[in-house]
Amino acid sequence: MKRAITSLLVFVIMTMVGISAPAAQRYYSDRPEVREFIDGFAKEHDLNRAELLGMFRRAHRQQAVLDAMSRPAERALIWSEYKPIFVTDASAKKGAKFWQSHAEHLEKAQQHYGVPPEIIVAIIGVETRYGKSKGNHPVFDTLVTLGFDGESRTAFFRRELGEFLLLAKDERFDPFSVKGSYAGAMGIPQFIASSFRAYAVDYDGDGRRDLFANPADAIGSVANYFKRHGWRSNEMISAPVSIINKKAIAHAVGRGRKGLKPSMSIAELQKAGVEYDSSLQSTNPEQLAVLLEFENDDGAEYWLGMKNFYVITRYNMSSMYAMAVYQLSQGIKQHYNKIAKQRVSATVR
Repeated sequence: MKRAITSLLVFVIMTMVGISAPAAQRYYSDRPEVREFIDGFAKEHDLNRAELLGMFRRAHRQQAVLDAMSRPAERALIWSEYKPIFVTDASAKKGAKFWQSHAEHLEKAQQHYGVPPEIIVAIIGVETRYGKSKGNHPVFDTLVTLGFDGESRTAFFRRELGEFLLLAKDERFDPFSVKGSYAGAMGIPQFIASSFRAYAVDYDGDGRRDLFANPADAIGSVANYFKRHGWRSNEMISAPVSIINKKAIAHAVGRGRKGLKPSMSIAELQKAGVEYDSSLQSTNPEQLAVLLEFENDDGAEYWLGMKNFYVITRYNMSSMYAMAVYQLSQGIKQHYNKIAKQRVSATVR
């Protein structure tokens, strides 16, 4: 009984002075699991342990990041709510202007990697509004928070934290100077640290891989990322279809992260009750696809996603994300073609 009273008194005193038991460790560098991470990382990469301890002492928990991770738009919204955030005529027009401004690098990327300009531009449009909104969360603090205080995928975020520290060393920037998304993605194309290290390219040949302020490097890096993940030049990405029986619906994939890889041939899906229009008549019936279901206020719509659609989901594992990129790309291409025609018309005059 005395022990229980003593524990209660300690709790009351700590509460009165504004501390809780976990908060008694004021800094991340005080926590045993963080010190274990630092020790292992410093030894593996021959880094200064004291410097790393100092960095983690400066890290601040980002509650806003934890809150945002618990309610991502891909999970909270249906397609009819998600689509208008990214697929708008205004965004397509801005994308066409971005294409016009960076046409040389986009054409070079298409020749080199096989990825069409409209897809590269749409990715940058969806990710950062063509470089205008790159995020305002401190990346180092974000990754520390998600790695040591997150509710899920902590091992992933700890790996990304390590990749970020190595990236800062390799690219010679101050880790505390970089801001990004609530998941630690950075720059114009919003690469996470491991993707930055693996896929970023110096596309204008200035000796730096600058995804923070250089659109040329961002363009080349997105194209390289897609190529390395299996992009197939000149192949169809997606096509709308109709469902003629319940048997077909059983094959449909919704908003989840799983099942997005094409696994049935178009011929098999047709036999199962998927009906498509003339846009797929020239497509090889043995080509693999996945049947995608998108929920709207007034019912569902269905599309086929081919290999290149799946490649887009490697950027963000969401069918809604990939469809937004695809549909925005089509709007961008339409507006860019209008600009090109107007330019030709003005030249003729």
